[in-house]
Amino acid sequence: MTSLPDWMRPPRAEGWFAEDLDRLPEAPRHTELIDGALVFMMSPQRWWHSHLVTMLTITLMQQCPPGIKIGREMTIRLDSRNRPEPDLLATDSPVDRDRTWLAPEDVLLAVEVVSPESAHRDRTVKLRKYAEAGIPHYWRIEDEDGRPVVHVYELDDGTGSYAPAGIFRGTLRRPVPFDIDLDLDQLVAGL
Repeated sequence: MTSLPDWMRPPRAEGWFAEDLDRLPEAPRHTELIDGALVFMMSPQRWWHSHLVTMLTITLMQQCPPGIKIGREMTIRLDSRNRPEPDLLATDSPVDRDRTWLAPEDVLLAVEVVSPESAHRDRTVKLRKYAEAGIPHYWRIEDEDGRPVVHVYELDDGTGSYAPAGIFRGTLRRPVPFDIDLDLDQLVAGL
């Protein structure tokens, strides 16, 4: 067994902090920070997942009104010990092109496409953390026999947690965070 590279050793007993991610150039792409621990996407990404995220990004970019931007591969600095990286997000805030993260108040929508290795985090941990950070909309997309199924959540301001707003198959039409009309099956057509 080989020893861990120095960059994988936490710099302090309490683990990693959000700003540490920007000082780890050797870390693999898509490294997240959850509760002070580095989380790596170690297994190769499935074609279905990658294609769906790409097509969803393009489609939402075409539908979003001026002032709203759709992004990928950007972390959200929820607090000093959490910087998850959703598969896709929407923001209506000015974007600093050199910054590597967004604040939760800048995020309108966080989208996670569930992979076998991320299922627990996407279904429970991120659901709770995004709500606690005040992100108003969260979508969790599951693979159901090759077809995307979108579990939509909206933040309940009274409780500070997400309330289910629907499970969508085939078509997703939503008035928030902007007018959205998706043919979900078309996003993965031809796969």
